[in-house]
Amino acid sequence: MFKKILIANRGEIALRVIRTCKEMGIKTVAVYSTADAESLHVRFADEAVCIGPPASSESYLKISSIMAAAEITNADAIHPGYGFLSESSKFSKICAEHNIKFIGASPEMIDRMGDKASAKKTMKEAGVPCVPGSDGIIEDFKSCQKIAKKTGYPVMLKATAGGGGKGMRAVWKEENLKDMWDGARQEAKASFDNDAMYMEKLIEEPRHIEIQIIGDSYGKACHLSERDCSVQRRHQKLTEETPSPFMTNPLRKKMGDAAVKAAEFIKYEGAGT
Repeated sequence: MFKKILIANRGEIALRVIRTCKEMGIKTVAVYSTADAESLHVRFADEAVCIGPPASSESYLKISSIMAAAEITNADAIHPGYGFLSESSKFSKICAEHNIKFIGASPEMIDRMGDKASAKKTMKEAGVPCVPGSDGIIEDFKSCQKIAKKTGYPVMLKATAGGGGKGMRAVWKEENLKDMWDGARQEAKASFDNDAMYMEKLIEEPRHIEIQIIGDSYGKACHLSERDCSVQRRHQKLTEETPSPFMTNPLRKKMGDAAVKAAEFIKYEGAGT
């Protein structure tokens, strides 16, 4: 059992972790930027450490500051929540090197699945159906133009390190591609300190369905059914509903089997989506 967990996140995400830790009798450490000094997660944690200015790249994404906070507070584990560094294999590896438990996937798993472009490549290798688009990270704008033309408009530009609706742009016409490319990369750099992009065919009026999976340390996995996250604003989920009112039993089985196939292909350990 951990004695003290540092939560490398903020807001509601951090509050949920703090609540669970309190129920389990585990001490907590909050980290915060100067803009979040009065946030609730700072007040409710047992300890709190300021890790930098408001910009995420200088605070919640700055590994050196978070590791320093863990060391000075003698935390024996770090919970990244989701977003920020939760899918950083570098961060996971550094935690292991400092004998601090990273409560999340291993560096190897993250390298194959945490980065969205790499995850898509891995899923193709596993035989899981994927949306048409780029095969990996787009090298430059010239390559972006070629891929968009081959895929066919409309297309969606996505940050490979993205999350929370950041670094995404729908492009309907070729003349808008350059502005959208620049805007998406700038937003991704500010949000994730990574401006790498990939592309997919834009599916109009889709249902956003996620399958929850959980894997053990022996290479076996199962799914815990679906959740419908289609109600969104600016690509950010507003509500999650389960079971999905649009899901049929045959489709549920097909999607669930595909999710389990993906998890077992990489020998995923822990819970995931």
